Amino acid sequence: VKMGKADCLLGGATYSTADTVRPALQLIKTKPGNKIVSSCFIMVKGDKKLAMGDCAINIAPNEDELAEIAIETAKTAKIFGIDPKVAMLSYSTYGSGKGEMVTLMANATKKVKEMAPDLDIDGELQFDAAVSPAVARTKCPDSKVAGHANTFIFPDINAGNIGYKIAQRLGNFDAYGPILLGLNAPINDLSRGCNAMEVYSMAIITAALS
Repeated sequence: VKMGKADCLLGGATYSTADTVRPALQLIKTKPGNKIVSSCFIMVKGDKKLAMGDCAINIAPNEDELAEIAIETAKTAKIFGIDPKVAMLSYSTYGSGKGEMVTLMANATKKVKEMAPDLDIDGELQFDAAVSPAVARTKCPDSKVAGHANTFIFPDINAGNIGYKIAQRLGNFDAYGPILLGLNAPINDLSRGCNAMEVYSMAIITAALS
């Protein structure tokens, strides 16, 4: 890929995420304007599609990194036909809870609004407020995103990894990813638990991004 002999790369079926991402960081590097590499999953069940980030790369992102993750995840959601309505997730909605993680997500939301003013984003939001119109009417009735979110940004890798796997295993969503964001070329990582159909699907996704 670095030498221009290939447009993109898909790996990781027999290697860890770290071993797949490390050479990409060393050789391909990040796109101009991007400071980090992050990731998202596209979750599909029938006609329903969701985007979730970052569930695989950044362990404890700071405010600036969360803002970049949100913007890059929203861009990727658009590629897959999702009109992104971004929820910055927390255990608090509009300050209903207190703590460092609440402040982190609230501040990250403000930064995204400054960096991408046309993006539909709100936070911090609890998951029920993000997806349930009835809960949203109670907790944040003036929000344009709450109750209708389809792009979810988690505060750290713990929440993200657990969240997408709950949707996959209990919600019966197909999970495509992790799709790596912010690199100079499409480089994607497979889960070591992947099956042949996931390899096939991720190969098509990787080619589509090139």
